[in-house]
Amino acid sequence: MSFLEEISRRRTFGIISHPDAGKTTLTEKLLLFGGAIQEAGAVKSNKIKKGATSDFMEIERQRGISVATSVLAFLYRDKKINILDTPGHKDFAEDTFRTLTAVDSVIVVIDVAKGVEEQTEKLVQVCRMRNIPMIVFINKLDREGKDAFDLLDEVEQKLGLTVTPLSFPIGMGYDFKGIYNIWEKNINLFSGENKQTTSDSIQFDDVNNPELEDHIGAEAAATLREELELVYEVYPKFDQEAYAAGTLQPVFFGSALNNFGVRELLDCFVDIAPQPRPKQSEERLVKPDEKNFTGFVFKIHANMDPKHRDRLAFVKIVSGEFKRNTPYLHVGLNKKLKFSSPNAFFAEKKEIVDVSYPGDIVGLHDTGNFKIGDTLTEGEKINFKGIPSFSPEHFRYINNADPMKSKQLNKGIDQLMDEGVAQLFTLELNGRKIIGTVGALQYEVIQYRLEHEYGAKCTYENLNVHKACWVSTEDPKSDEFAEFKRVKQKFLAKDKHGQLVFLADSSFSIQMTQQKYPNVKLHFTSEFEQ
Repeated sequence: MSFLEEISRRRTFGIISHPDAGKTTLTEKLLLFGGAIQEAGAVKSNKIKKGATSDFMEIERQRGISVATSVLAFLYRDKKINILDTPGHKDFAEDTFRTLTAVDSVIVVIDVAKGVEEQTEKLVQVCRMRNIPMIVFINKLDREGKDAFDLLDEVEQKLGLTVTPLSFPIGMGYDFKGIYNIWEKNINLFSGENKQTTSDSIQFDDVNNPELEDHIGAEAAATLREELELVYEVYPKFDQEAYAAGTLQPVFFGSALNNFGVRELLDCFVDIAPQPRPKQSEERLVKPDEKNFTGFVFKIHANMDPKHRDRLAFVKIVSGEFKRNTPYLHVGLNKKLKFSSPNAFFAEKKEIVDVSYPGDIVGLHDTGNFKIGDTLTEGEKINFKGIPSFSPEHFRYINNADPMKSKQLNKGIDQLMDEGVAQLFTLELNGRKIIGTVGALQYEVIQYRLEHEYGAKCTYENLNVHKACWVSTEDPKSDEFAEFKRVKQKFLAKDKHGQLVFLADSSFSIQMTQQKYPNVKLHFTSEFEQ
């Protein structure tokens, strides 16, 4: 198969949602339809202790939540599908924001009873900023929930999307009879008993056909005809270009737990989702069909196998072919590295691959060369942009609880920070280490992983910091900057990359600092034009 055909077969997407909207279950069912797994691990069910395929860290199994992004790949209708399953829990939002830099499209999962929730709003906002094509999947239709039209309105208003339904529910909750697939013009009937199989679809080009009554009853048929008429009148027709540009979002209804509506979603996704897209670097736009290889690290995962201290750098391939045992330039370090065993993933199962193509994600064994955002190329010096650190919301001092293990503690903190689990700030004044996280739950994860993976124990101490602001100035030698550093010395720290950070204790203090030192710029993300 030629290089261009390989690119056109790739579909790389992320699944995002608020916790508990059924994202991990949907991921599993997509794998089930893709023939990648034979049986779904009933997520959170205590009867089956398997846990979901994509939740493989010990702490995730205990909690029943996804805390790290998994990469899953399978073949479906001759397309190579790469799914990035992201954590829904807001405490791990930073990992999700970064993962969104590596996807070409997104599926947004919404719970029919809860509607649009806060975490979904934040994630969709990031997708809109980047014009990522989105498909909305409204889940859990076998439960009582909001009216379909009310939900579509809510999605439009709260998320700022323009939607067009490509399937429509027949009833809901107890009265849920099935789904009319607008995209393929057929009906799927729901029967609650067959949890792991789906009934065949019945072709219905014309919903006015009287046979419809035989299948769903007169009342449901009349309601469906009325609702579809409204759908055709109110919502725009599906337009491939508008979807690809991120200005139109198709909506599907279903129940992932019951495998219902999932195949329809997958079939349509394979037809319409974009193949790998060009990516902007600081120097130029890089297109997937370029001959030379380029890629960037969007995630680092330490200890995927706790028995072997291995760190994996997840690289999204942007252009060209990535070949095993070929030297590539690590732009940040300006040195050539070659990789004898690049991995492709299936949750925690990994296999060595010889060639990977744009859109694919490969895992490279890393001895500490990589940090998030690093670029690999065949020699050209380019830097991909758009993998920022955001200001954390929680800050604590980290203390060593076992003085005999300070080496292990430092190594553990170092590696976990490279992974992007949290951010490390070192105070200029006394060298004390501060850990900043997006959510409080991450402190537990760090403590747990330091102990179980590095044999180090830590304790925390609270610290009153409102925001971390990255500092820049046009004239580092100016008197104003020197005074700023002298007055604020107690609040100044360096981040992991040596950038100066001002740890402000309130929004008032940020305001006053900006007024008093107009040439000192404060930024809320680490990525700014320097």
